[in-house]
Amino acid sequence: MTSNQMHPLSADQILRIWEIGQRQHPVDQALTLLAFACPEQSATQLASLSVGQRDAALLTLREMTFGTIFNCFVHCPECAEQLEFTLNVTDVRLADSGQLLNQEYAFVAEGFDIKFRLPNSWDLAAIANCHNPEAGKAILLQRCLLQVHHNGCVISSQELPPQITTQIATQMAQVDPQAEMLLDLCCPACNYEWQILFDIVSFFWAELNNQAKRLLLEVHQLARHYSWREADILSMSAMRRNLYLELIG
Repeated sequence: MTSNQMHPLSADQILRIWEIGQRQHPVDQALTLLAFACPEQSATQLASLSVGQRDAALLTLREMTFGTIFNCFVHCPECAEQLEFTLNVTDVRLADSGQLLNQEYAFVAEGFDIKFRLPNSWDLAAIANCHNPEAGKAILLQRCLLQVHHNGCVISSQELPPQITTQIATQMAQVDPQAEMLLDLCCPACNYEWQILFDIVSFFWAELNNQAKRLLLEVHQLARHYSWREADILSMSAMRRNLYLELIG
């Protein structure tokens, strides 16, 4: 999916997505965002994107809607100091949203002939209510493993030795790097070093949530003062809304 197939979110769309997403799981929130931005794509097409393709598309959409800079904060797990830092979208983009990926991949490791596909939103939905990380990984492996042969015999995912399942996960990460974006952090207060997962879905949704509430406040103030309709206010550019808000103090 290229940026040419995607449209930045309008003020009206932000509010509509925000309303819909209040009742959704993050997996569905991600697809709702893309559905509004890519109306030419069917729900099945969007859900069939690999996790990395989906997140690359969300990065592009976020850049088109809110800009290139991410304002981040996190607490140090060692001393609880709050770290504030900024990222550019280029810092967290590991793959092009328009990159074409294969339907299946194959490799040989320690005598195991393995074929697999990449996890997608259907697979994430299947483990959405799974609270055991190891059980969730096992379900993903079972769903994405297409075929395994060893010494001429078909092997199930449950029969694979741990080192082979680790190699499969490594292969998946190599061909779909955007699926897991890790940030290296160091606390300036205590010098503790650790990694965090940059989750574009939760980050984007938090920003959209804040923007939706700001838009509702702007609509309230302008409608109350000028008696304008919500649709007319939301159709204005942000600059025009801000100028009117300044005029009414």
